[in-house]
Amino acid sequence: MTVHTEFWKQRLNVPAYRVKDAARYAGTSPQTVGNWQKLRGNTPTVISQRDPHALLSYMQIIELGVVAAMRKAGVSLKEIRDARDYLAREFGSQQPFAEYRFKTDGKQLVLNSEDLDPAVKNKLIIVSEAGQYAWKEILQQLLREFEYASDDKGLVIRWRVAGVEEPISIDPRVAFGEPQVSGVPTWLLRERWASGEGLKDIAEDFSLEPHVVSSALRFEGVGIDPDRPNQWVN
Repeated sequence: MTVHTEFWKQRLNVPAYRVKDAARYAGTSPQTVGNWQKLRGNTPTVISQRDPHALLSYMQIIELGVVAAMRKAGVSLKEIRDARDYLAREFGSQQPFAEYRFKTDGKQLVLNSEDLDPAVKNKLIIVSEAGQYAWKEILQQLLREFEYASDDKGLVIRWRVAGVEEPISIDPRVAFGEPQVSGVPTWLLRERWASGEGLKDIAEDFSLEPHVVSSALRFEGVGIDPDRPNQWVN
């Protein structure tokens, strides 16, 4: 399917995701999302701000996913704020964690500390005013979960939101940015399951493998009965 490039780019900053859904995608809580978007005096936010009652945009959920991955790996909020503040000032971006530059220019901002200090052999040094540390494993995992456009203005164009081994992804060019498998929104598969259809029924209707449907249903929090009778497939 051909997608009009400018159209999907115009939607990148359009509020479209409920906070509770975005929090679930990132494996965190709605309260945490709100806290990460609050200004505290002169302390920078962790992800870009929004109106308290507004939905999140695609760019904001990517920021959220990146920050959540860092937090799960043990990076402090101060380190994340400092890194975001530095990248925002360096590249003039309000959402640096959602941009390709975080990947490419990040290589220029990162030094391997192995030759500098044997005590930090398993870390990288982010070259900023504070000379922060970040774990190699964090950046490697981020590069696996987040895929980038190849042009010089590239953004994160696909988030493998359930992990790299799962087929679910969020892509602003597909299904209007809904979590999807092969272009089919996961919520639609959930609704079909809720209506009483079996795995084979659903899979056949959407030309999907049953295990892909199962993955999508698990992502949607559905408890799957693989032996549920199929109504239409013999």
